[in-house]
Amino acid sequence: MRQLLINLRELYGKALQPVTITENGCSATESDRPRIDFMAAHLDALAQAAAEGIDIRGYYTWSLLDNFEWAEGLFRQRFGLDHVDFETQRRTPKVSYGWYRDLIACPPGAEREVEVGNFIARVQS
Repeated sequence: MRQLLINLRELYGKALQPVTITENGCSATESDRPRIDFMAAHLDALAQAAAEGIDIRGYYTWSLLDNFEWAEGLFRQRFGLDHVDFETQRRTPKVSYGWYRDLIACPPGAEREVEVGNFIARVQS
């Protein structure tokens, strides 16, 4: 993602508008660790691009809730930070929910360790 943003700046120069990343995420069914790794890598790439002068205005994860995916059919893919039991509609926060909550609660420039499931994540914003 960092390299894409750098390439866009090189291509468009001063005409490049501020960037907002929307619907960034991945599905994870067995373990939530791949989702956390995916999001952490992309957020790190955004931080690097911002440090290199790219105007990043926002980031939105996909998705808060597990949802119907037209391309996959039914509810096979689980993209949400909250697990949804589709029979009862009960919502249960996943490990990635807690990780992301703690990440975005960290003040800019602060650093701390966040316990996420069975591992410790270093959070810096």
